[in-house]
Order: sequence, then structure tokens, then C-alpha cells
Amino acid sequence: MTLKSMFEKFGQEITFKGSDGWSSPIFGGFIQPLRYKNKMYLNGVNTVIGFNSQGHYLYIGPPDHDVSRLGDDQWIESGTQKYTVDRSEKVYFKNEVIYVWAIIREIVEVD
Repeated sequence: MTLKSMFEKFGQEITFKGSDGWSSPIFGGFIQPLRYKNKMYLNGVNTVIGFNSQGHYLYIGPPDHDVSRLGDDQWIESGTQKYTVDRSEKVYFKNEVIYVWAIIREIVEVD
């Protein structure tokens, strides 16, 4: 089984979207919450109904969907959740990118 087929078979449905209506094809990838070991990701946003902790997550996706190319007006979407990218890196094996990982943050929309 290849890494690409594992993303498709076991990953959740993810798409990239933009404020101009652009949308990437749906693809498989992984998003999981980060386990806090220090206070690095504990900032948040005050909303009308209280404090939102703006959860941080680890994204792992296929190399043909590179999150580092997303602009300021673009985001990651999976289900009903939207995420912005804080940091990303490509992972190589023998000079070939095999996957991309990123620290992503849930977008909190305040009315």
C-alpha cells in the first residue's frame, strides 16, 4: 500500500477554499488535535458568548496538496470546520516530497 492510497483510504475528506469562491478537489488527509505539553498554543479569542481557545491541530496531507501555498484569504476545510495554517513543512524521502505537515488553527468566526 502506498502512502498516497493510505491518505485516500484512511484520511478524512479535506478541501482548500478561498474567499473568491475557489475550491480544490476533495482529497484525503489527517487532522488531529495537538496534545498540549506547554503553553505555546494556549492563546484564544474572546467572543460574545465567552472565551474560545482556538484549538491547534496537526495536519498531514499528500504532497500534491501543499498547504504552504495557501494565501491569506484561503483556508483548509474538513466537515464544518475551517482552519488557517500557522506553519508547514515538506517531508522528503530520497529527494522526493512524500507528505506535508502543518500546524493549523481553527478559524473562529465572530458575528
